Amino acid sequence: MRDERMTREMSFRLLRKLTTISLLIVHLLFSVVLSSCYRQPSPTPDGWVPTAEQVDSVSFYTTHHYTQNYNFVVTADSLALIVQQPGEAVVGMRVDTIRVLRHDRLVVADIATFASDTIDSVWVQVARDQLTMGWLHEGDLLAAVAPDNPVSRFIDFFSDSHLLIMLAVVVLCLALYVVGRLYRRHAPIVHLRDIPSFYPTLLCLLVAVAAVIYSTIQLADPESWRHYYYHPTLNPFALPLHLGVFLAIVWALFVVAAAALYDVFRLLSTGQALLYVVGLAAVCSVCYVVFSVSTLFYVGYPLLVAYVVFALLRYIRHSRPRYACGQCGLPLRSKGPCPRCGAMNV
Repeated sequence: MRDERMTREMSFRLLRKLTTISLLIVHLLFSVVLSSCYRQPSPTPDGWVPTAEQVDSVSFYTTHHYTQNYNFVVTADSLALIVQQPGEAVVGMRVDTIRVLRHDRLVVADIATFASDTIDSVWVQVARDQLTMGWLHEGDLLAAVAPDNPVSRFIDFFSDSHLLIMLAVVVLCLALYVVGRLYRRHAPIVHLRDIPSFYPTLLCLLVAVAAVIYSTIQLADPESWRHYYYHPTLNPFALPLHLGVFLAIVWALFVVAAAALYDVFRLLSTGQALLYVVGLAAVCSVCYVVFSVSTLFYVGYPLLVAYVVFALLRYIRHSRPRYACGQCGLPLRSKGPCPRCGAMNV
């Protein structure tokens, strides 16, 4: 009878917690849906016929993802702009140049195409202010600038290949060291010596799935990611399905991370909780690096299936709580003294 009562109490507490989290997620999703319902009416009147120049502008936008009046910020040390018309540079005439510096903000003033240019047929005129403007090849421009918004700058920072290689090496070395130290100290570690909470395991699985989806987008539909890079949004319902799913998982990462931190500090002492969080961050970092890189070589898909099976089996067999303390309600893996209140559960 006592076991049945404790099991019912544990089930009730778990149901109440899941209900609260579900209501929170539904509230967030409902807020996002309402914020995305407004549609600005088209400013063009009925029967509007675009000119040839406007057609070219729309065509350029669909293939290059930016057009006139788009804002960039300089990320290189400096950028040289030709003061004269680009046709003079194409035929080999001497031209004057001016330079803009790192962190300068530029706006696209004009775009021109020169089929006779063997280097790059697309020329872009950008302006820092009314007195500082000039032309340059599109390739030179895009290699030295980033869209002027925080999300694109964040993507640009983490898309750098040299940074990814260095980050992969540092993360793997640091994660192996941290997990090894925690294991030798008999500290709780996700997957190995886990706490009776599913949220840390779920967080690692979400990181792995997000990394696989991100690399899949890079392989299968890089143009959609390129368009998102130039026109980012935090609303998953305003994106194509694959991008919306990826962004929804990113949002879910924040919710699950908050729930995991709550359970960690609820079930462990402050010192053990801090050690557990460090180990959890190390495992999540390894998941991101391993799955994002391995998916580029098509190894990440079977690896993800194996990891999901491993993580779920480890949790079900070794970490899932089977009992609850009869005094304080703390989830317990086995009968015995409660680590929180000290009550004996038999």
